[in-house]
Amino acid sequence: MSNDTLDIIHKRRSIGKLELPMPNQDELESALLAAMAAPDHKQLKPWKFTVLTGDALVEFGQVLLQAAQQQAQADGRVIDEAEVKKILNMPLRAPMIITLATALKTHEKVPPFEQLLSAGAAAQNLLLALESLGYRTVWRTGPLCNLPEVKAYFGVGQADTICGFIYTGSSTVQMPNRDDVDLSEFVTYKS
Repeated sequence: MSNDTLDIIHKRRSIGKLELPMPNQDELESALLAAMAAPDHKQLKPWKFTVLTGDALVEFGQVLLQAAQQQAQADGRVIDEAEVKKILNMPLRAPMIITLATALKTHEKVPPFEQLLSAGAAAQNLLLALESLGYRTVWRTGPLCNLPEVKAYFGVGQADTICGFIYTGSSTVQMPNRDDVDLSEFVTYKS
């Protein structure tokens, strides 16, 4: 069974190094609107997005380095020059990074875990929308993702979570097809 939507879902792969072109403003807004269509009990929209391009990517590298240095100091270690270079270059692996964080709301019928799952669904919609527009992505997190310095940079509250950095751009890399999946390992049918 095949159709355009299923083909995009089945073929989407994470590409680690991306380059220009990146989505223009109209394409980006279209993809973000797709993200906003994620399942969302009581229409709370429990998320927020921050789009980084250009100099903001370099600035973000500095924020990551500051967070890593604070963590290293707390752990009683020092970051060497190779690690400094690696951290500073992390955001430069794509021309655009779309950060997704929760913005949890208090609601008696929608617990925080459900809102977190909704943010994950928004991320998946965003990935698929960007893929449908011809762009490539990779959803990254990592140990620095929710350190206080990083959360502060994105204006994310203590009770909220940075769910991921969606690195976005283009690539000519041809990824191999996914391995076949034996659904019987993951699905039980009852009738």
